[in-house]
Amino acid sequence: MTTNQHPQDAATRRIRKLLVDRYGKRHRRARVDVYRYNPCAIRIRIVDPDFAGKPIYDRWDEIWAILDDLPEETYSDITVCLLITPEEQPKSMMNIEFEDPLPAEA
Repeated sequence: MTTNQHPQDAATRRIRKLLVDRYGKRHRRARVDVYRYNPCAIRIRIVDPDFAGKPIYDRWDEIWAILDDLPEETYSDITVCLLITPEEQPKSMMNIEFEDPLPAEA
């Protein structure tokens, strides 16, 4: 499953498609969100019950191996990659930014 409540641009659509195609098809219960916070920052959140019991470095290794296929100018804009389970979601302070992001400073 994929969700996204934020406006998209070409880079965020590309990231989202890559993650859905390469990760989401193997993890059908995962929710993938990608949005551009400002001209230089893209945020990614994947909420997946399959992350349960996996240390953060294993989660990161799997996702960043996928993101390595992005062009450098897109890859370098990724500033947040939040990889959490549904149980971790309510406790995550960064998750609040996905639910109700603070306005980006100009």
